[in-house]
Amino acid sequence: MDTPDIDKELQFLERHFDALVSLGMDLIFAVLILAAGWIIGRWVSNRIRKIKRLDATLADFLSGLARYSIMGVALVMMLSEFGVQTASLLAVMGAAGLAIGLALQGTLSNVAAGVMLLILRPFKLGDFITVNNGIGGTVKSLGLFGTELAAADNVYIFVPNGQIWGNNITNFSRNHQRRQDINVGISYDDDINKAFAVIQDVLNRDPRILKTEDKKPQVMADKMADFSINLIIRFWSANSDYWALRWDMTKAVKEALDNAGINIPYPVQTQVDMKDIEKKRLSAQGSA
Repeated sequence: MDTPDIDKELQFLERHFDALVSLGMDLIFAVLILAAGWIIGRWVSNRIRKIKRLDATLADFLSGLARYSIMGVALVMMLSEFGVQTASLLAVMGAAGLAIGLALQGTLSNVAAGVMLLILRPFKLGDFITVNNGIGGTVKSLGLFGTELAAADNVYIFVPNGQIWGNNITNFSRNHQRRQDINVGISYDDDINKAFAVIQDVLNRDPRILKTEDKKPQVMADKMADFSINLIIRFWSANSDYWALRWDMTKAVKEALDNAGINIPYPVQTQVDMKDIEKKRLSAQGSA
C-alpha cells in the first residue's frame, strides 16, 4: 500500500477517533442493557412462577407479562443509547397501536376478557365448567385470546374468552361438596314408611355420603303421581364422588326395594282393537 494512502487512513482515524470510540461504547452499553433486560426478565418471571399463592394460570400470564415488559423497557433504553428520540418512537408506536386496536376490536375484546378471567378466576385448570349455550368441558388452558376445554368424551373445544366472560359460567368443580337428588316411585299399595326405612338404611351404610348435622341424607315424599308415590332421595358427598355415588346409589336402592318386596310401578298401556268393539256392538244389537 502506498504511503499517501496510509496517511489518508491515519488522518481519517484521527478525525473520527472520538466518534468511533463513542459508537463502540454505545454498542457495548446496548449489549449490556439487552443482556441485563434478558437476565432480569427471566429472574422476575421465575420468581413469579414460584409464588405458591398464585393460581398456575395467573402465574403463567403474569410471568410472561413481566418478562416481556422488562425486555421492552430494555429495548427502549438501548435505542436511546444510539440517539433515537424515544418520545417520538413511543408516539409512533402509540398511534400504530391505536390503528391496530381499531382493526382488531373483536380480538382485543377477547384479550380484555382473558385478563378479567385471569384476575377474577371464576375457574382454574382442571375445573369442569359449562359456558355459552351449554358448552362444557374440563379446562385445559386459559390464554389471553381463548380457553381450551376437553369435553367428557375428550373432544377438543376452543371458546373465545369474550363468549365466556359475557355469559354465565357454571363451575362444577369449584365447591368441594355437592348435593344430589335421586327420584324413585313406589306403588300406592306399598307401605311408604317401610320404603323410607329401606332407603334410609341404604344411605346410612355408604361411607361416602356425608352425615353431618346440616347435611344429613333425607328421604322425602314429593308428590302423588298418576301411577306412583314419587320419593326424593337427597344426600351430600365429596365432589369427586358425585358420579360414582349416583350410579351406585341408584343400583343399591333398586335392589333394596326389590328385596323388601316394594314395587316400583311403571305406566301400563292397554291396546284396544276398534274392530272387536264394533263387532261386539253389532252382536249386542242383533241379540236385542
